[in-house]
Amino acid sequence: MSEPIQGPESGRGSRIRPPAIKLSEEMRLLQERSKTEEITVRTVIVALGVRAYSLLLILLALPFITPIPLPGLSTPFGLAISLIAFRLALGQRPWLAKAFQRRVLPAKFFDQLMRFAGKVIVGLEKLLRPRLAILTEYGWQRQIHACLMLLSGLALLLPVPIPFTNSFPAWVVLLMAGGLLERDGVFVAAAYAMFAAGILYIVLLGEAAAKLMERLGHWFTG
Repeated sequence: MSEPIQGPESGRGSRIRPPAIKLSEEMRLLQERSKTEEITVRTVIVALGVRAYSLLLILLALPFITPIPLPGLSTPFGLAISLIAFRLALGQRPWLAKAFQRRVLPAKFFDQLMRFAGKVIVGLEKLLRPRLAILTEYGWQRQIHACLMLLSGLALLLPVPIPFTNSFPAWVVLLMAGGLLERDGVFVAAAYAMFAAGILYIVLLGEAAAKLMERLGHWFTG
């Protein structure tokens, strides 16, 4: 059976309680633990809770925020984002095989990962803060917001070699995951605005392509 989300995000109609400490601090404590004990995937998930998936979504979206598409990466990364967002949209933890959860993370790799991810999160935490709470107060709202990330992940699945076609959905995921991470309704609203901008971009791109084809047709037919 699917495992429901536990902890402060539980309950579709209940208010979401703020986390006890910042994610960057949780990550620092994990980094300290890795010096004295083996860290598994499950250790990370238990320590960070639901925030572990927000962190993963941010890291998966980061490579695509530039205008230039990255061939070969958008499909697997988009699939991973879609799978995580789909489970969150259902109000459930993303499923991970028990064998994968028991996998020990090499100490050197884990230290480097935490250093890189920590810099990203510290940078985001300087911008993020609890505000416009009406958009992040309840669990059911998080599920709706996860649907937007799901659509963005599916958009990344399509390896279209056109500038900005990957960056729009990537920014949606980055803004939304960050907004949900710190209950920042401004970032959540910005994610919806970015999604709308992405749709408008595709529409305008399609119209421009149609006009170009029409002109080429006239040119060839005289």
